[in-house]
Amino acid sequence: MPAWLSLALPIAGFLALVLIFVVILRRTGRIVGLSRESDRFRRSVEDLSGRIDTSLGGVIERIDAVRRHQVPPDSIGDNLSAARDAVERYEAEAAKLHGPVPADDVRAALLYELERAGRALEMVAHGCELLATLRSGYRELEAQTAVKRGYLNALHAREAIARHADNLASGRTMTERRWLSSRLND
Repeated sequence: MPAWLSLALPIAGFLALVLIFVVILRRTGRIVGLSRESDRFRRSVEDLSGRIDTSLGGVIERIDAVRRHQVPPDSIGDNLSAARDAVERYEAEAAKLHGPVPADDVRAALLYELERAGRALEMVAHGCELLATLRSGYRELEAQTAVKRGYLNALHAREAIARHADNLASGRTMTERRWLSSRLND
């Protein structure tokens, strides 16, 4: 066996090991990167959901107080406009959410519920305006109905947002979410 061959075989073996090591490191780096992206995504969804819950929770309490005639309807106008502005900002923020899992269906549902909350707040504002200006007749009934429907829609949107945010933060794939919902409907 020539001398150069006795040197080339260990060098070739070493190069093969280095190549395998590099491939393993690259794949491990890719997995770590996806894990970091997934964690960052989950934290941003949980943060957004918490802020939405706090904002809607505060205004829902004020709407309930109007609905129960504990506070005058014109006293929550500032709260309603602040909540509507917050919902618009949350919509823009939710539209920018992009994560490592295919979550377009849940993101769309989250955006839909934010739009629903915005419409509910507008309905409450309309009812409060009517309650503040009129005190009797069918318009009062319309105003009370608008406040009550807006209250319920805001409450249901808040609950649905929490559920959708949980689906986004969980990292479940679209197939897993569909499987779970189909099992619950049986």
